[in-house]
Amino acid sequence: MVAVNRRSKIGLALAGGGPVGGIYEVGALAALAEALDGLDFTDCDIYVGVSSGAFMSAAVANGLGPDKLARMLVEGDTDEVFDPEMLLRPALGEYLRRAMTVPALFWSALRQYLSDPWHLRLIEAFQSLSHAIPAGVFNSAGIDELLRKLFSTGGRTNDFRELRHRLFIVATDLDTGESIPFGAQGHDDIPISVAVQASAALPGLFPPVKIGDRYFVDGALIKTLHASVALQEGADLLFCINPLVPFDSRLAAQRSASDRPGFAPEHLVEGGLPVVLSQTFRAIIHSRMRTGMDRYRHEFKGQDVILFEPTRDDKDMFFTNVFSYRGRSRLCEHAYQRTRSDLYWRRHELRPILARHGIELNLGVLKDHSRSLLLHKRRPDLATSTSALESSLRDLETWLAARGA
Repeated sequence: MVAVNRRSKIGLALAGGGPVGGIYEVGALAALAEALDGLDFTDCDIYVGVSSGAFMSAAVANGLGPDKLARMLVEGDTDEVFDPEMLLRPALGEYLRRAMTVPALFWSALRQYLSDPWHLRLIEAFQSLSHAIPAGVFNSAGIDELLRKLFSTGGRTNDFRELRHRLFIVATDLDTGESIPFGAQGHDDIPISVAVQASAALPGLFPPVKIGDRYFVDGALIKTLHASVALQEGADLLFCINPLVPFDSRLAAQRSASDRPGFAPEHLVEGGLPVVLSQTFRAIIHSRMRTGMDRYRHEFKGQDVILFEPTRDDKDMFFTNVFSYRGRSRLCEHAYQRTRSDLYWRRHELRPILARHGIELNLGVLKDHSRSLLLHKRRPDLATSTSALESSLRDLETWLAARGA
């Protein structure tokens, strides 16, 4: 048990998930911030971020609350707006650098083939031409540019050492496969914006990011969440948000079209290669995360870890087009309502855990089904009405069970 005569160390760990994952995390954080009395997410002791979670954790550690992040990401009613399309700029510099190597690679391969044409196949000789393939399709420099600007105003900082609390951004050393927590001692002298860019450099999509004489890629290559970084730093209570879970199309099919509208094929193969790859990636990283969570319970006894993530039948989360304004808006609101529902459903489990750390679950907030995250959605919609019905039914089940007992 955590000692009651001292303030608990609170941590926040955010996993990756691309723009979709980042927007989901903002909606979930907003719901948590609203319903948890005694907790300010901009005043946590430890922050850990990976990939898109690195973007969000760096922003929250710099004092940007979930409500403001939602306005930046979705509503655009501030001067500090994040546009996901900045991630789709072609990596022209990478293309040019690789193209310039083609002549030398070609003549080297040709000489190799002509030196022994009877034993060396043409394909083998010219295999070295693959070195000219760009290491990434899109340019991630926009992340660094955006965050440098964002963290240079409003009392914020782009320096790990100047933050009031500890921030760790995890990236993977491409040459060694080692996970590096930027912000830790010995790795805190680079700008936060560069660390986030490195942590979000998904191989194949973005070129590796050079820091010093090392190249870094997405931090999720080794672990999805890296919650152990916060636990090793002494977090007594760690909130974790993982936006990517495998989709269960059979479970989703049991929901009526009116309950969860949107495209959801009976078999995911009907969605083509992008859907197949998305499901494969989600299944791999989620399995690793669950293994880690099981290990934390034994390795860090007495430290509480609370995980929030979408359900397996969440079509909105799986099929959202994050590059459309409507999709981003709907997903952020969906994450907000989904997390509110999750908090209420798990209230008996969570209340004693939170109480150990001086935090109270505000049931009045959770029972107010007129609440909405986004300014232009104050009226209850289908999602909030469904959430209200589910909450009422759960209350009825509890009452009936008590009467039966």
